[in-house]
Amino acid sequence: MIRAVVVDDSATMRSLIAATLKADPELEVVGFAADPLEARQVIKDVNPDVITLDVEMPNMNGLEFLERLMRLRPTPVVMVSTLTVRGAEATLQALELGAVDCVAKPQTGGGGSFDRLAEVVKTAARARVRPRMPGAAPRAPKAAEGFSPNGKIVAIGSSTGGVEALLTVVEGLPPNCAPTVITQHMPGTFTGSFAERMNRASAADVSEARDGAPLSPGKVYLAPGGANHLSVGGSGPYHCRIVAGDLVNGHRPSVDVLFSSVARAAHGRAVGVILTGMGRDGAQGLLEMREAGARTIGQDAETCVVYGMPKVAFEIGATERQLPIEKIGTAIIDLTNRQERH
Repeated sequence: MIRAVVVDDSATMRSLIAATLKADPELEVVGFAADPLEARQVIKDVNPDVITLDVEMPNMNGLEFLERLMRLRPTPVVMVSTLTVRGAEATLQALELGAVDCVAKPQTGGGGSFDRLAEVVKTAARARVRPRMPGAAPRAPKAAEGFSPNGKIVAIGSSTGGVEALLTVVEGLPPNCAPTVITQHMPGTFTGSFAERMNRASAADVSEARDGAPLSPGKVYLAPGGANHLSVGGSGPYHCRIVAGDLVNGHRPSVDVLFSSVARAAHGRAVGVILTGMGRDGAQGLLEMREAGARTIGQDAETCVVYGMPKVAFEIGATERQLPIEKIGTAIIDLTNRQERH
């Protein structure tokens, strides 16, 4: 049994979260707390496998509590957030601080349910969380001077743990980086805010993808979460395509859809990168990219929050090599530089 503690200042929400988790035979709710101060004692008493945490609570900000928890008592945390811009911004900060994943609360008056909550909590319980040292997390080294794009495009896929991993990669990209497209499994409410966060962190221009947007140097596009998939069309110049479709590997947008489209459009003029995440989404598409002549990279087990997607990709021969997250940005630069070194 996976043992969970539910932290939320709303008694109604605590009951709804608990009922959703208890409906899964692998999950057990072993404690509740209405604020971080109460949560601190409950966590000490029951030592849970995973915690669900709201951001806005009395007595102590949820982000401050999370930062202390990850520094002093690292525990897998799933953020349960409201569907607001403020809620999205706070949730993204929490994911940067070390929260494993996020789930949106059902909208008031709209019925709704936590469709993903139980599965996300089970995934989080298996995640690798490490003590967070005071100060900023290590990031990718600054891009080398003299970078000149060689015409290749870059496709990146990620899921659980992807927020911090993607920030590490984009912070090292030069302002004229290779055209880059990203699919991160994330609710649609959060992808716009996450694109803005990456844009602030990167010398490149990062934005949420729109249909028809041209892939040109210095542009990084993030797939909008929710109802559609992101793919790449054209034969050079390339462009973004936002396409409707069913769930693929349980996801929409799907990394496999993105990678497969890049294999068809760009063939060997591409670099594929698969990062931390649960499941197998992206592995088959990355294999298609490699078979089409693209260069492919996977994040290594030691730096993944969840070594799922990269593991499957490695096992089926989709990745040429695996690297720690701190080295992936530099590898992308090397593979897309006119003076390619690897």
